[in-house]
Amino acid sequence: MKLYKEGLKDHALWEEKGYQLPKYNREKVADATKKNPFWIHFGAGNIFRAFHANVVQNLLDAGALERGLIVAEGYDYEIIEKMNHPHDDYSILVTLKADGTMEKSVTGSVVESLALDSENENAFGRLKEIFASDSLQMATFTITEKGYSVTDRHGEVVPDVKKDIENGPEKPCSYMGKVASLLYTRFENGRKPIAFVSTDNCSHNGDKLSTAILTFARGWASNKSVSQEFVEYVSNPKEVSFPWSMIDKITPRPNASVEEVLQNDGVEEVAPIITSKNTYVAPFVNAEECEYLVIEDAFPNGRPALEKGGLIFTDRETVDKVERMKVCTCLNPLHTALAVFGCLLDFQLIADEMKDEDLRQLVEVIGYKEGLPVVTDPKIINPKDFIDTVLKIRIPNPFMPDTPQRIATDTSQKLSIRFGETIKAYEKSEELKTSDLKLIPLVFAGWLRYLLAVDDNGNAFELSPDPMLQSLSPVFSKIQLGETAEIEEIIRPILKDKKIFGVDLYEVGLAEKVCGYFKEMLQGTGAVRETLKKYVWEK
Repeated sequence: MKLYKEGLKDHALWEEKGYQLPKYNREKVADATKKNPFWIHFGAGNIFRAFHANVVQNLLDAGALERGLIVAEGYDYEIIEKMNHPHDDYSILVTLKADGTMEKSVTGSVVESLALDSENENAFGRLKEIFASDSLQMATFTITEKGYSVTDRHGEVVPDVKKDIENGPEKPCSYMGKVASLLYTRFENGRKPIAFVSTDNCSHNGDKLSTAILTFARGWASNKSVSQEFVEYVSNPKEVSFPWSMIDKITPRPNASVEEVLQNDGVEEVAPIITSKNTYVAPFVNAEECEYLVIEDAFPNGRPALEKGGLIFTDRETVDKVERMKVCTCLNPLHTALAVFGCLLDFQLIADEMKDEDLRQLVEVIGYKEGLPVVTDPKIINPKDFIDTVLKIRIPNPFMPDTPQRIATDTSQKLSIRFGETIKAYEKSEELKTSDLKLIPLVFAGWLRYLLAVDDNGNAFELSPDPMLQSLSPVFSKIQLGETAEIEEIIRPILKDKKIFGVDLYEVGLAEKVCGYFKEMLQGTGAVRETLKKYVWEK
């Protein structure tokens, strides 16, 4: 069993092993797509293969689409050369379910893959043809938030972008420069409309993409490489739109246990490769079953009925509400709570924490009792149902190899959004009292205890990367287990820091509670567990 066109001809063998195969005529779909492309995606990684490509696969199977996807990879060309092309753009999707079962399917909806390489005349020339096509409706992206960056932390244009702006749109080298160059091709061929849709997991992602493309358009117009009309084209949402979106689906790196299952089935050459850019990629992708993609419905050249594949189209304000619901209440705060206490209590998997009654109660109270009363309700997704799915299906999924140590990364940057917004909502409420919050302050205290870099058994551990460790670690090096004198004076500046918590904990009346919890956790070994148990079950 080999994953490529010839190897898939024995349908019976694949189906006997439990694989769902494409139900459509792929050659016919590929021909129609190449003649009249409608959707190109940038970023040939796991989230694209598990989500976008699978949506199109399902629509092709149902007869709701007649054309497939084209994917371009602009960071690591080896993905295309060593994975897509040898497998004729087929991939295997293994859906990992919370009940411990797997679903296996072969995805064939990607019918063309190209390197986004301006030095590759054939590939870049083909991309220009695609962008010149009347039929092209949308370009989507999963290139990570860093992919849209055109300036450094000081706001200065980074060197490769500066060079591309100086040299004009002919042969740019930066990722966004190459994309902007392709958009210029579309402009030159009749100012044809298109939607540029970031589906990366970052706030107001459409604005980040728009800012990057406009940086090139304005820079090129300024040095006369292009006309001012190109800037006007990119700035006009009736010609080029940059919708916001919210995406949510966990697609971990290819798992060894999944690889073993495929090998036992008889699938050959499924071992992952590590490219020279350290990308870890395999012919298969494993992913959780739950997925959400909410997109602002702004498509100046039209779009297919992708809602039939489960995507949700709405207005910009609602996209923002969905994101706030997820980030501030229904998912991210629960993950952070588990990360902090998971590190302290020596858990290695987030999923295993949901087997712990104290930790399960912690996140249930934070989600349902403390967060839900002030949740931003987008209406299109029910917040309680979302939390139900998170706590009963997603986090407990035994296949999800996420660790508390990874999720604890950059916690100082997360607390203000994940919990601070809830506190602000309580402050504004006429019915709710901030002083009634019990377990959100407990998470804050848990994070302070975590910063000692000593677990609940008294053993040292390595703190996850965080930009504030340089300033925070010296403070907590003064604190020892069993010593609680002068604790409040030591941590007072931290408790007052609005950049960390989103609020001054003294001003909202929570500092004393946080400090008290922290002192209890410092009593000695086992004190974290005792404090956790005491307050999560307190009526």
